[in-house]
Amino acid sequence: MKHFENEALAICELLYDKKALDIMALHVGDKTIIADWFVIASGRAVPQVKALCDELEARAAEMGLTIRRREGYSEGRWVVLDYGAVLVHLFHPEERAYYNMERLWEDGENLIRYPE
Repeated sequence: MKHFENEALAICELLYDKKALDIMALHVGDKTIIADWFVIASGRAVPQVKALCDELEARAAEMGLTIRRREGYSEGRWVVLDYGAVLVHLFHPEERAYYNMERLWEDGENLIRYPE
């Protein structure tokens, strides 16, 4: 089992329950030292992106996660939450399409779409 997979999937489940779109977890531990997992999801609009962030921050401790850093919340277009081994990227649809992070990091074997 890949380290921190359970944490990444717990984040995916929370985001799914809050109606996030196109949720995926990417194992990147063998590609970078900054994290073991990226969780990527989209909200429909800025208020939903912020609401997804708010919910994750409110429930992180019960999932055993401690936030190290949060960036991008005030704009709500691309919010990054750093939980150490798991980096969560919450996108507005336009930024998601523009940056296309999954194309940069996905190798055909490291992607988990949620729900599976």
